[in-house]
Amino acid sequence: MLFAALGVAWGIPYLFIKVAVSELEPAMVVLGRSALAALLLMPLAFYRREVWQVVRRWKPMLAYTVVEIILPWYFLSSAEQRLPSSTAGLLLATVPLAGVAIAFIMGRPEPLTRVNWLGIALGMLGVAALVGLDVAGSDLIAVAEMAVVVVGYALGPAILSRWMPDLPGVGVVAVSLAVTAVVYVPFVLFTGAWPAAWPSTPVIVSIVVLAVICSALAFLLMVALIGEIGPVKATAITYVNPAVAILAGVLVLGERVTVWTIVGFVLVLSGSYLVTRKRREQVAAEGVEEASAEQASLMLGDGAPTTETEPDAPIARP
Repeated sequence: MLFAALGVAWGIPYLFIKVAVSELEPAMVVLGRSALAALLLMPLAFYRREVWQVVRRWKPMLAYTVVEIILPWYFLSSAEQRLPSSTAGLLLATVPLAGVAIAFIMGRPEPLTRVNWLGIALGMLGVAALVGLDVAGSDLIAVAEMAVVVVGYALGPAILSRWMPDLPGVGVVAVSLAVTAVVYVPFVLFTGAWPAAWPSTPVIVSIVVLAVICSALAFLLMVALIGEIGPVKATAITYVNPAVAILAGVLVLGERVTVWTIVGFVLVLSGSYLVTRKRREQVAAEGVEEASAEQASLMLGDGAPTTETEPDAPIARP
């Protein structure tokens, strides 16, 4: 039940972002989502006395917030003004592929087997199928924005695992969301992103769903899921989210699914699986799942383990 609930919570945001940006500027979508989610999680973080622990480590915390939320959420919302929600969700499934490159750049590369290299090749072919054959030329700017999102989502867990492995998960997420909201208030006011008229009911509902279900509740579901099945098995949620995103886009928004969408879907998910396969098996063999309860208390809202080791498989999350 937890796995299914989280698969839905992280599979539907693309649909609701698409609805929200039909009337609101991307900056306003980020502000509404982050502010409401922060209002829900900050009291819990204060109750657990986790806020000060996070604030004391403000430099890496700020860096994490920028690459994980402030930039990705804006560019994701901006990209969905031109891309189908299903395509956006599928492109984010390449986060594990970017995680390999991030680990190499940060001097902590994982040894890659032939199977891992095959996964990288398949993933790149999948992206090529989507971008070259399923995306119009006018949407290439949106694809570039999605690339920023993918890199940010891969870099965020790396920053956490290297400089903040001991920080409590609820505190990290609550503070990062609050900082995001504070940053976007002047940005929205000075760029004219504040709506001139009251948004429609579907847009308001979309913002509420993004904040309550896809952000605050999804984090709590992830912590509970890891406590039940361990961090290794929990990363399988990466392969469920894109399927939910495509299904939601087709059923609710009437988005088209081409042959190249299906080809890209198969190649990208196969590539992500093969890239992380060896590391998953190694982690399982070392008995990481025996410490799942402890690790759950140190989990990020986006599903990135904040342990002293590099995340084994960055989870694609909206």
